[in-house]
Amino acid sequence: MNHLSAFDYAVFLMYFIIVSAYGYWVYRSKKKKRTDTKDYFLAEGSLTWWAIGASIIASNISAEHFIGMSGSGFAMGLAIASYEWMAAATLIIVAIFFLPIYIKNKIYTMPQFLSNRYNNTVSTLMAVFWLLVYVFVNLTSIFFLGAVAIETITGVPFNICIIFLAIFSAIITLGGMKVIGYTDVIQVFVLVAGGLITCYMALKLVAEKLDAPSVLASLPLLRSEASDHFHMIFSKGDKFYNELPGIAVLVGGLWINNLNYWGCNQYIVQRALGADLKTGRNGLIFAAFLKLLIPVIVVIPGIAAYVLYQRGYFHSEMLDAAGTVKPDHAYPVLMNLLPAGIKGLAFAALTAAIVASLAGKCNSIATIFTLDIYKKFIKPEASETRLVSVGRWSVVIASLIAIVIAPALRSFDQVYQFIQEYVGFISPGVFAIFLLGFFWKKTTSRAALTAALLTIPLSTLFKFLPTVTGGAIAPIPFLNRMSWVFMIIIGLMIVVTLTDPKSKDNPQGLEIDRSMFKVTPAFTIASVIICGILAALYTVFW
Repeated sequence: MNHLSAFDYAVFLMYFIIVSAYGYWVYRSKKKKRTDTKDYFLAEGSLTWWAIGASIIASNISAEHFIGMSGSGFAMGLAIASYEWMAAATLIIVAIFFLPIYIKNKIYTMPQFLSNRYNNTVSTLMAVFWLLVYVFVNLTSIFFLGAVAIETITGVPFNICIIFLAIFSAIITLGGMKVIGYTDVIQVFVLVAGGLITCYMALKLVAEKLDAPSVLASLPLLRSEASDHFHMIFSKGDKFYNELPGIAVLVGGLWINNLNYWGCNQYIVQRALGADLKTGRNGLIFAAFLKLLIPVIVVIPGIAAYVLYQRGYFHSEMLDAAGTVKPDHAYPVLMNLLPAGIKGLAFAALTAAIVASLAGKCNSIATIFTLDIYKKFIKPEASETRLVSVGRWSVVIASLIAIVIAPALRSFDQVYQFIQEYVGFISPGVFAIFLLGFFWKKTTSRAALTAALLTIPLSTLFKFLPTVTGGAIAPIPFLNRMSWVFMIIIGLMIVVTLTDPKSKDNPQGLEIDRSMFKVTPAFTIASVIICGILAALYTVFW
C-alpha cells in the first residue's frame, strides 16, 4: 500500500501540535491551586454541554469504527449502522431516566452506585471485573487495532505505533477529565471533518469510475449497484443473520447491549457525572445527533469500496497473503487513494479517534481503581493530592500492561468481533442489576450477587446451545442470546428478592421521584427530531 507523503505528515504534525498545545493551555488555565479527585476525574462543573457530548463520542469512536465498521459496510452493508443509529435513541433514554438518578444521588463511579444501592461485596466484585475488562480487553484492543491501522497506512512498525499512541494519549490523560473533555472537542472536529472528506472522496471515485454525472448521483448509484447492501433488517437464512438477527436490532438484544454500554459504563457516563442535570442532558442529546453522522463517515465508504471492488478495482489491495478478501482493508485502501494533504487529514481523524478512546478508557480505569479500590481498601485516609497521584500512576501502569499484551492479539482472526461477543457475556447481568436497582426498591443485594455470578455461566451455556433454523442446526445469534440471558436473570433476581426477608424493608433504595424525569421543551424537540430521523431511515432502508 502507499504511505503518507511529506505533506501528509506536515498536516498530521499540525494536528498533533494543536491538540497538545490546547490540552496544555486547558490544563494551565483551569488548574486549581489544589487538584482534588472530583476535579481531576470528573472535571466537576467545568465541562460545557458541547464538551460533554463531543467527549462522549470521541471516547466511543476508535479504530474499530473506522476499520472494523467500514469493513462491515463492505461485507454486509448499511445494516451495521444499527449499532450507531440505535445508540442515538439509547442516549435519549439514558439522559431522561439514568442520568438524573446518578446526579441526584451524587454517584461518581459505577461501583459507587452498586455500593450505595446494594453492598460492598457486589460493588467490589464488579469493580475488579470492570478493571480487568478495561485493561486486558478494551484498552489492549484499542492499542492493538489502532497500531495495526496506523502501521497499515504509514508503514511505521507496529511497536513504534503503540509507543506513539501511548505517549500521545498520556499527554492528554494525565491532565485529567478537563483536558480530556476540551481536547475531545478538537478530536471530534478532526474526526468528523476527516471522515466526511474521506466519504466525499470515496463517492467522487465511484462517480469517476462508474461514469456518474456528479458526486451526489453516486449515492443512488451505490444503491442500484449493491442493492443487497442497503437493508437494515436481515431475514432468517441470510448469511449475516447471526450478527444482526432481524427485528432484534429494534426490539431485542441490541437494546440490552446499548443500554448497558451507554448507561451503565464508567467509560461513557463519566463525562456527564460531574455536570448539573441540564448540562449533562444537553451533552447526551448532542452526542445522539453526532451518532447519526457516524455511519456516513465509516459505513458509506465501506459500501463504496465494495462497489468499486465488484467493478474490478483494487482487487489486490483487498486480498491478504492467502488471496482471501479482507473487508477490513476497505478504509485503509480508500485512504491511500486520497490526494496529499487530504490523506494527512484523514489519518489525523483516525488517530484522533484512537487517542481519544485511549484517554477516556485510561481515565475511567484510574477513577475506578483510585476511588473504589485504593481509597476503600488500601489507604482510606489518603489525601486528595495522594489520590490524584495514584490515579495518574494507574494510567501509566494500565497502559504499560496493555502495551505488553497487545501484540498477542495478532493470533486472533477477528479481534473486534471476538471482543464484542465476549464482553457481551456480562452485559445482560450488569444491565439487570442496574435496571432493578434503579426502579425496584425491593431488589436485594443477594439478588444482585446472584445476577453477577450467573451471567457468565448462562451466557456460556447459550453460546453452545444450538437452535434449529430452516431445518439446519445453528448457534443462537449473539443478540438473541443476550435477550434470553437478560430475561432469565431478571426472573431469577425477582424470585431471589421475593424469597429474601430483607426485601420487605430494604434501606438501600435510591432517592427517586417523578420530578427528576421531567425534561425541557428544547430537549423534547431535539428528541423528537432524532426519533423522526431514525424512523425515516428505517422506513426507507428496511
